[in-house]
Amino acid sequence: MKGISRILGYIKDYKAKVALYFLTVILQIAFSAFSLAMLAPSLQVLFSGSSTFQPAGGKGILGQITAWTNGLIFRYDKVTTLAILIGIIIGFSILKNLFIYLSLCLLNPIRNAVIKRLREDLFSKILALPIGFFTEESKGDLISRMTNDVNEVQQSIVSTLEVLIKEAFTIIFFITSLIIINAKMTLFLILMLPVAFLIGRISRSLRRHSTTVQEETAKMLGVMDETIAGMRVVKSFNAEGQQKARFDAINENEFRIRNGIAYRRELGSPLSETMGIIIVGVVLWFGGNLIFKQQTSPEWLFTFIAMLSQVINPFKNISSAFMAIRKGEAALTRINHILAQPNPIAQKPDALPVTRFERDLVFENVSFGYGNTPILQNINLRIEKGKTIALVGASGAGKSTLVDLIPRFYDVGAGRILLDGIDLRDCVITDLRDLIGIVNQDPILFNDTLLANITLGRPESTSQEVEEAITVAHAENFIHNKQDGLLTLTGDRGNRLSGGERQRVTIARAVLKNPPILILDEATSSLDTYSERIVQDAINQLMQHRTSIVIAHRLSTVQNADEIIVLEKGRIIERGTHAALLAQGGEYHKLIQMQQMK
Repeated sequence: MKGISRILGYIKDYKAKVALYFLTVILQIAFSAFSLAMLAPSLQVLFSGSSTFQPAGGKGILGQITAWTNGLIFRYDKVTTLAILIGIIIGFSILKNLFIYLSLCLLNPIRNAVIKRLREDLFSKILALPIGFFTEESKGDLISRMTNDVNEVQQSIVSTLEVLIKEAFTIIFFITSLIIINAKMTLFLILMLPVAFLIGRISRSLRRHSTTVQEETAKMLGVMDETIAGMRVVKSFNAEGQQKARFDAINENEFRIRNGIAYRRELGSPLSETMGIIIVGVVLWFGGNLIFKQQTSPEWLFTFIAMLSQVINPFKNISSAFMAIRKGEAALTRINHILAQPNPIAQKPDALPVTRFERDLVFENVSFGYGNTPILQNINLRIEKGKTIALVGASGAGKSTLVDLIPRFYDVGAGRILLDGIDLRDCVITDLRDLIGIVNQDPILFNDTLLANITLGRPESTSQEVEEAITVAHAENFIHNKQDGLLTLTGDRGNRLSGGERQRVTIARAVLKNPPILILDEATSSLDTYSERIVQDAINQLMQHRTSIVIAHRLSTVQNADEIIVLEKGRIIERGTHAALLAQGGEYHKLIQMQQMK
């Protein structure tokens, strides 16, 4: 149960409330025990007419209750004494339930706070992890860990911690009371130990099966996400049956595993109850013999059995709680896998603040690869402030990877990248990224208003600044023509806007950020001719007075670049202006000819 240490760590932050919770639990158990402890002397005095018999185990508090009851009868009468005792038992019951309510009022905020903290830490960790992590992990799996696994932890671990605490106190309190009443009969409670051992053996198999359930659920979410996102492709290829078969296979496997877990989980309660009945039977037999030998009385045997019943249920609950915790541990292990992920894009403790871009951005002998697959090899490149550099080449040449190194989405494998002479790895990461604006081929919008998407990262922007940004992006006409203007919802992934509109919103976002370094990753390649012209005009305005790094498949858009870099298999094979590269008649010239032939 090592994973539970994280949950206990959260609980430590609420020490005062936890202490009060313990106090209310002890009080509710005490009032419950006192109510039962009064049964034997009360019944003995009221219905036997005397209370000279003392319980086995001494003349302690139980003897005092007997003597006090006798005193009431001598002072009043049996009817009055009965009314007083009933009033006391009712009063104790009210106090017990009051403290039960108070304990829950203390516990529920703690329990909810633990889950809230767990979700926050998990989401914060996901935000902090580098881009490379998300290329290796399934989105469905990550969503499953954030939702299903956290819910499983809440239901199986956090909720059952209350059971373990409360029932442990209950067992200690009532076993102590049973020893006081009759130590010999109490020894028969040892019969519960084999049950706990047996249930423990069953519960150990739950964790392994529960992990498999969480993995299958993650796969199911992944299929659902892919299918919904690619519904146009699914329908156009008549692939509904194929996708349903994928979903049904995973769903069927999860169904079988969940049934297996349920069979094991539900076995715990019947086993506990059966053993509990056996113990009560043995106690009745043993206690009956003591009554026949006049070593105890029926009233004390009745009280003993009543208190024993208060112990059997906690034993059952604890057994079930351990099984639930085993099941929840599987989900917690999956969550801890994310929380324990190292972040290779770490910021040094003495990182340097960078607030301006003054001179140049320099790649010195830069190499990079994904695992054992090399992507970039020995890149040497100097990008002066105010210049426009174009990266061209076939797909897979390493263009996007090269620009991803600039905002430190990845770190170089060899060599270094310098910003005004400072290694990027020595810079404050947020400062570095504040200097960079990115417009991607696939415009990323969130299911929020146009205003929220444009002011992403700059929520403090004024209305005037927003209007200026959308004007530069050529987005003012379509935005103001919408009924809700800037408060128009963009829909899931911006699906309520056209491709050109989405791209102009992302350009407005970049304009508002006003970065000195601009990265344009094939920003117009997916647009129609009309939208491309509008977006290209917006991009040209955005690029004014900025250092720009442009990736383009349509080479006509980069002919005016100050320098064109031709990449092939991660290496720079040509560089120069458009005219110079054409004159060389090399790879760039071939790319131009190929596009002109289309």
